[in-house]
Amino acid sequence: MDENRSAAQRLALARHPQRPGAREIIGALFPEFFELRGDRCCGEDEAILGGVALFHGRPVTVIGTRKGRTLTENLRMNFGMPSPEGYRKALRLMKQAEKFGRPIITLIDTAGAYPGMSAEEHGQGEAIARSLFEMSRLRVPVIAVITGEGNSGGALALAVANRVLMLENAVYAILSPEGFASILWKDASRHEEACALMKMTAPELLELGVIDGIIPEPEGGAHEDARAALAALDAALVKQLEALVGRPGAELATERAARFRAMTFAPR
Repeated sequence: MDENRSAAQRLALARHPQRPGAREIIGALFPEFFELRGDRCCGEDEAILGGVALFHGRPVTVIGTRKGRTLTENLRMNFGMPSPEGYRKALRLMKQAEKFGRPIITLIDTAGAYPGMSAEEHGQGEAIARSLFEMSRLRVPVIAVITGEGNSGGALALAVANRVLMLENAVYAILSPEGFASILWKDASRHEEACALMKMTAPELLELGVIDGIIPEPEGGAHEDARAALAALDAALVKQLEALVGRPGAELATERAARFRAMTFAPR
């Protein structure tokens, strides 16, 4: 692990266009993946990929935010920024997983929820708030992995988990550094300075107790050796599932809710 890499350098790696995303991770680690689409309310949001799969022979529900590899895909997926339909789809799959006793694994790589007018008209704020509320009460194990960017409530809406992990060069923050700099200094060009202030890197967040573990990446980032990065992710998920599966559902839900309430009300 490169402890000397700056926050801005980690952000650049987190945003690398060839970094393994949800589609690649699911294809490599979750055989027999069966995608489930639609929110049963308004429509389908391709920014969130979700369904049922096997993980080392165990049925799980896996949900991930995804960006496209081409301009056409990026436009179709809102550059990885989910709409309310996506969050409602994700929550539908989580409730289904709870019904059938399947652990839930979420893979998060998003600049934030889609901020367009259509998203607001369709209830973006309510969809995110509902996801936060319902995830805190799920009676099955939930593991969240920040694989790239994890910004704003758009990321947190899939990260109310019993265990939160980050890839070594991922970032997790209340908003993008560009947005932070625009608000604080009215100058988005100071985003590298913002990176250093935001405490957004995996080592910083592990020290603060916001996350539970760091998944190492190959030298140069996950895109340099995707196979090695995915093997490390696989091992981390196996370890966390072994610790969580079999615990009483009420205990899992209580622990999860208490964890996030403690962060909210921690002394400043």
